[in-house]
Amino acid sequence: MVDLSYVTDMAGGNNEIVFEMIDVFIGQVPEFIEEMNSCFEKKDWYNLGMIAHKAKSSVAILGMNDQSEKLKELELLAKEEKEQERYAGMIHEFEKNCLLAIEELNQHKLRNT
Repeated sequence: MVDLSYVTDMAGGNNEIVFEMIDVFIGQVPEFIEEMNSCFEKKDWYNLGMIAHKAKSSVAILGMNDQSEKLKELELLAKEEKEQERYAGMIHEFEKNCLLAIEELNQHKLRNT
């Protein structure tokens, strides 16, 4: 699910920097999930799209390209207020995939310290 090659290249192979990027991601995910769910409940589609845009960058850095594409789709749909019936499923999938990624990233950190 996670491919750390991009972030590892960016960090010049420095594990400390890679771990910092992992920690930032792990810290951001609960915020993204909370903000997405809040916007969904308020039917604040524009800001849902903005949060999807921010989250897209975070998952892309960690090589979660599939999830990045799905967030791009959510971003565009939400900003145009189209296909609203899909948003809840897309948010749920983002949450599920990120929680799995966090598990994988924590395992990576344990193996590489």
